[in-house]
Amino acid sequence: MRVTRYYCPTAHETFSLLPDCLASRFPSDLDDLEWVVTQVAAARGVEAASDTLRPDIDLPSAVRWIRRRLAVVRALLVIVAGLLPELRVCDVSLGTLGAAWATDRVLVTLRGRVASHLAILPPPLGFGPRSIRRPTRAPGRQHAMGAARAKPSGGGST
Repeated sequence: MRVTRYYCPTAHETFSLLPDCLASRFPSDLDDLEWVVTQVAAARGVEAASDTLRPDIDLPSAVRWIRRRLAVVRALLVIVAGLLPELRVCDVSLGTLGAAWATDRVLVTLRGRVASHLAILPPPLGFGPRSIRRPTRAPGRQHAMGAARAKPSGGGST
């Protein structure tokens, strides 16, 4: 979906109005993310669910695709459990929230309930920074330009 960006000449910033159904910083909507999480919960595991959810790509890619979505939803549920006092921390999952709130669209309902915190909540629900950081990689072991240097001898036997 194309989301229009507006320009504020006073603040010299752009902004957009994201519909409630869309997931921020994800190429799908909240219902699609919720569907993936519920399919994995019903399956025997991530690998078994990947055959059903992403038959168009190979298994390792499908597993990464699913785990990326699982990780953000699980991290989001932990954060939201601390924000909403009516939730019990040990019992927060999409299934239990859907049953408690009598809805099939838990993430969309959740976005409405935590609307005042959307600026600090991580994607896909909020607009704050991502909660899961990738570890920074050490600089590569690229050799310097020019001829390769000879390795020092280790003093081993010949």
